Amino acid sequence: MSDVRSPAQGDAARSAAEPPLPANLRRNAPLVPTDSAASRALAAVIAILTFLAALCAGAAEIAVSSAGQWQSSVAQEVTIQIRPGAGRDIEADVKRAESIARAAPGILGARVFSKGEAERLLEPWLGSGLDLSDLPVPRLIALTLSDDGQPDLKALRTSLTDALPGVASLDDHALWLQRLSTMANTFAGIGIGIVVLVLLATGLAVVFATRGAMAGNREVVEVLHFVGADDDYIAKAFQSRFFRLGLRGGAFGAGAALLTCALAGLLARMSRSGPTGEEIEALFGTFQIGWRGYALIVLIGVIASLVTATVSRFTVRRFLR
Repeated sequence: MSDVRSPAQGDAARSAAEPPLPANLRRNAPLVPTDSAASRALAAVIAILTFLAALCAGAAEIAVSSAGQWQSSVAQEVTIQIRPGAGRDIEADVKRAESIARAAPGILGARVFSKGEAERLLEPWLGSGLDLSDLPVPRLIALTLSDDGQPDLKALRTSLTDALPGVASLDDHALWLQRLSTMANTFAGIGIGIVVLVLLATGLAVVFATRGAMAGNREVVEVLHFVGADDDYIAKAFQSRFFRLGLRGGAFGAGAALLTCALAGLLARMSRSGPTGEEIEALFGTFQIGWRGYALIVLIGVIASLVTATVSRFTVRRFLR
């Protein structure tokens, strides 16, 4: 009895006899697998680099914000210094300088530092427990400026010099404001530089990962070229896959940075009541980066994703030349 089979049975028999295609050559398999160990490792690297870049940007934002608060506080006050002189009544000189300052337009208030308060200001440099009664310690008058308009400090300085020549001097804290501005700009520049370096490292990691993926899928690329696919189609496929990897890593890294900043702010508020917390707050502020800092962290996560997609596309086009 002859073995007669239908065409469908013959195709099924041949399919059963032929070995299955490799995973990267199957019809429904993606050109660049995203669930492989290399893809997960690349996503982890992007997440770590994004986390570090976001933390650096947050720290720079805190430093710039704190410097801005210091500048605003310093700019609201000026100081009159009254130097003691031989044969002069320093208390009378202080009262006369105070009356001149209070009469000047734009001066909201004046606070005279007593002799003991002036001596305590020297303790950070000279130490405590010293008898400074025999030293000619200058007296200070702190003037609070009005927010309504800029006071004429030049006219006030001239009035003090004319009334108390060689005795009274006005310090507008311009040197300190310049130093604070320089410090804030330096922190911002360092933060931007580190963020750029981290993004550059992300791009280099994507370059090596893309070249590895291209080498591992060389047969697939050759088949796509054979059936008429151009380089742009292949580059778009790699760009789409690596963009998803970058988006995943950037989201995890930015999310971890947001959580870290939020926890740092919470811990700073909890420890604010103690002396250590007060010192930290005076130096670094309240560790609150504000909406601008949070938006900057999210933006870095998005930029990391875009860098991943752009670098992968550029690498593929260079590889296919």
